[in-house]
Amino acid sequence: MTVRPRHTAFVAVVAAATSLAVAACSPPAKTDSASSGDAASKAKTATSAADLGGMDALVAAAKKEGTLNVIALPPDWANYGAMITAFTTKYGIKVTSAQPDASSADEISAATRLKGQASAPDVFDLGAAVASANTAMFAPYKVATFASVPTDFKDANGTWINDYGGYMSVGYDSSKVPAPTAFADLLKPAFKGKVALNGDPTKAGAAFAGVQMASLASGGSAGDVTKGVDFFKQLKKAGNFIPVDPTPATIASGQTPVVIDWDYLNAAQTAKVPTWKVFVPDNAVVAGYYVQAVSKDAPHPAAARLWQEFLYSDDGQNLWLKGGARPVRFDDMKTAGTLDATAAAALPAVTGTPVVPTAADSDTAKAYLTKEWANAVG
Repeated sequence: MTVRPRHTAFVAVVAAATSLAVAACSPPAKTDSASSGDAASKAKTATSAADLGGMDALVAAAKKEGTLNVIALPPDWANYGAMITAFTTKYGIKVTSAQPDASSADEISAATRLKGQASAPDVFDLGAAVASANTAMFAPYKVATFASVPTDFKDANGTWINDYGGYMSVGYDSSKVPAPTAFADLLKPAFKGKVALNGDPTKAGAAFAGVQMASLASGGSAGDVTKGVDFFKQLKKAGNFIPVDPTPATIASGQTPVVIDWDYLNAAQTAKVPTWKVFVPDNAVVAGYYVQAVSKDAPHPAAARLWQEFLYSDDGQNLWLKGGARPVRFDDMKTAGTLDATAAAALPAVTGTPVVPTAADSDTAKAYLTKEWANAVG
């Protein structure tokens, strides 16, 4: 789990490499150049593989580009390392992964700063608060499995689509702190100097959702996070809150023995720290999905679209599942018998009624945090 200040919490409304070689001894024929230009142009505006002549044509165009640029994807975040390796192995396309610890806001900034350059991001993996504010930067595209994604988890035109999600949780080293039975337990003396939040909630999605979880546990809501901010203010006053962004190293060393983060990221630590446990308060079950989109300025438009096809294929969805995240096509694949049952059974247990923040919740919470977080806690 590379903990990164990357995502703003999911708040879309939810009802529940090789480049083809060109001989150096002579320039390509004009017809080849024109053909290449036509292919690039078609890929840039393609809203489905059919627009390029089908999946085989998309694969060919992507292989010709030979490269895919991704950003803000740590290899141990929701199994992205395995995802990237599998994509490269299957298609022979080199994946350049930039700024693995970047935030969603950083992704947008990089795309803006590098626009027109070969190193610009081809695709985005964003929290919806950032995504919803930047849809003009996305290229509509519907993957082959688009119809199997529930209506409320996607834009009807394919401008964005949810990819994977989970629940906010408290991860803790049971050899260093007592097992919490309620979120409020984190205020107790036993947790002094031990509680870390994954990033700044004004920028980082896990932290944003962590404040929402604190709010719900304190009698507030996902939109009105006044009580959540107050909780962290109390946590800091008690000396329990530590302003350290947790990483696998800080967890292994004991520097951050309690981490507020997504359950699939906390669960991943159990393989490295045997005494690491995951707790989801039953009165504060905050659910969240992230958003996937193609950059309209992608320097490798065919590879960007092929990446989306891979992510939403059964193979791609199961790779996220193996990383402890809940893929958006979970129910469809379960019905079809293509879901990895072993990986599904290993998901952290969750009780209570999930709360899925709405877009309105996000806007309200974001405005309050922007104004109050630094003064109260920062």
